[in-house]
Amino acid sequence: MNKNTAVPAVKEHKEHSASSVGSLHGEVWLTVQSYQAQSLLRGRRASEAKSAIVGLVGFADRLKTLWQAVRQDDPYADWWLIKVEEGIALCRAQLGQLSEQVNALLTSYDCFDITVAQSRQPQRISLQFANPYAFRAAQLLAEYDRIICTFMTLRHLGVEIPQTLEEQFKGSGRWLRRVFALPQDYCFCDVDRCAILQSTQRAQKARERMGDVPRDILRGDTLPSLRPIDFRMPALNDLSDSPNTAADEVVL
Repeated sequence: MNKNTAVPAVKEHKEHSASSVGSLHGEVWLTVQSYQAQSLLRGRRASEAKSAIVGLVGFADRLKTLWQAVRQDDPYADWWLIKVEEGIALCRAQLGQLSEQVNALLTSYDCFDITVAQSRQPQRISLQFANPYAFRAAQLLAEYDRIICTFMTLRHLGVEIPQTLEEQFKGSGRWLRRVFALPQDYCFCDVDRCAILQSTQRAQKARERMGDVPRDILRGDTLPSLRPIDFRMPALNDLSDSPNTAADEVVL
């Protein structure tokens, strides 16, 4: 081999190519057909006659605060994300059960070739969320929208709908609104687990606003399934010596 072979130059070129690779980027769009689902995209501002309704956009915006607080090891943020996760799971189960019943009615009309009703002017929105829980909530809204379209199709066909199913359908919007409202009760107090264990002034303020963090969450035994960082319990030597810290306050 010729000693002047430019092997180092090739290697340098490969390293340069690897370092110049950009970050991954994608797009997610949600198309909403029904008026009811469209109204839950952005919610409603409070007025003298009506109370405010938190929509998907407001829910996702509030989740950004929670997501960042988890990065700062705020156990209250972990607690609230667990509430959001449980709320989403419950709503998904409720919508799934309702969808099965509605679809069963539709398929019982096998004498027709039925196309489920759709809007002539659907609303299409780009989903640019910063965390996966917002996308999970968007899935709930999409499922809710499909149920409404199917239900309206059944009414148009004159299908006899059981009263219990009618009541579930009328209450299904509240299932989503409960989920969207969950992050609103969280109050960012700029605390972490060390502050809670030391019972600092900020920790006391957080406790007054949101109550006591469940011990299993404080210890990290129970955490959200989707978390931006891995959990690390602060060691005792991470706790600064504070005259306000009682011995039993740092015992987990």
